Amino acid sequence: MGNNELLLQYIIEGLQEKKGKEIVNIDLRKLDYAACDNFVICHGDSGTQVKALAGSVEDKVDEKISVRVRHREGLENASWILLDYGDIVVHIFIKEARDYYKLEDLWGDADITMFNE
Repeated sequence: MGNNELLLQYIIEGLQEKKGKEIVNIDLRKLDYAACDNFVICHGDSGTQVKALAGSVEDKVDEKISVRVRHREGLENASWILLDYGDIVVHIFIKEARDYYKLEDLWGDADITMFNE
C-alpha cells in the first residue's frame, strides 16, 4: 500500500472514530484541473464535534504514519475545517455548511466513494 493509500485509510479511520457523518472520498486524479488527488468530506452535528473530528484525523495520521498536516483553516468558528495534507485535502463541515457549499456536486465528474459511519 502506497503512502497516499495509507494516509487516506488513517484519515477515514480518524473520522469514523469520532462518528463523522456521510464520509466520502472524491478521487480527483483523473481530472486535469484538480489541485490535489483526493478530497475527503464529512460533517458533524456541532462545532464541538467538527473540532473533535479534525483533532482525531490529525492524531491518527501522526500516530500511525508520522505525517503532520501542512495547513489547517477554520478552527476558530468550526463550521468548516480544512486539513491540507498535500495530495489529500480533508473538509469537515457542520451539516448546514455542507448542505450550503455542496462540494460533492462541484466534482460530479470524479469518482466518489462513500464510507460507512
